[in-house]
Amino acid sequence: MKIADLGQIDDDILIFGGCYSNLQATHALFDWAQARGIPPARRIHTGDVVAYCGQPNETVAALRAGCHHAIAGNCEQQLAAGMPDCGCGFDTGSACDILSVGWFGYVSRVLDPVHRDWMTDLPDWIVFTHHNRRYGVVHGSAQHVSEFLWSVDHDDALDRQFDHMATHVGAIDTIIASHSGIAFQRELSGDRCWVNAGVIGMPPHNGEQATQFATLRQGQFAFHSLGYDAQRAADAMRQVGLTQGYDRALISGYWPSEDVLPAALRVVDNG
Repeated sequence: MKIADLGQIDDDILIFGGCYSNLQATHALFDWAQARGIPPARRIHTGDVVAYCGQPNETVAALRAGCHHAIAGNCEQQLAAGMPDCGCGFDTGSACDILSVGWFGYVSRVLDPVHRDWMTDLPDWIVFTHHNRRYGVVHGSAQHVSEFLWSVDHDDALDRQFDHMATHVGAIDTIIASHSGIAFQRELSGDRCWVNAGVIGMPPHNGEQATQFATLRQGQFAFHSLGYDAQRAADAMRQVGLTQGYDRALISGYWPSEDVLPAALRVVDNG
């Protein structure tokens, strides 16, 4: 377990997950942050810098230049360890599991060894203090890097993550994650809060091309939509043969499979 403690940060913080090899979205986000005076030292990436899209090396380089704080998602962990799959936690044989073979195989083949070495050194968690509250940043959950936690999950599923973190780093008031890919905020008992910051590399399965990220300002979270050149990102995928369905998802705003989603978040007619 590698833990990075950033200490006290009371100025505005940009928090985002899942660049997913989407270079266009990554550049758009950093342009947004620069225009609002949020420097790389106050930007936190919650993991999975590479995944579905077509420019993994360029995206890692952009993240390393434009964001000083990042944790290892399951993709970073699997690539650093030389594993044969993404470790996303998809059910074996599900559509998501089958689709992952294409994009993970591509990333693994082309990823620069320098970037793979960088992934090896990433922390698993980040902790920091902001306006008298203590925050913990994880990828999936505190208990497992690829655990999917959703806005519709029972409080118990979220509460136990705080107990687990406390055994390693002491009490945490707010946990920030991203792995499930759809932004939300849940207030829990004991003045605790769970936040999914969203991901910038794929839309949140809502029929819109814009992706999601979060900011933390004076103790309050805000969720934002990120507009970017989705067509260019999709074209970059097609140029390298990544046409299993995620290229179309960038344009349609809908994921190619709902296997991973709880029933309450599924879209029956996604066009």
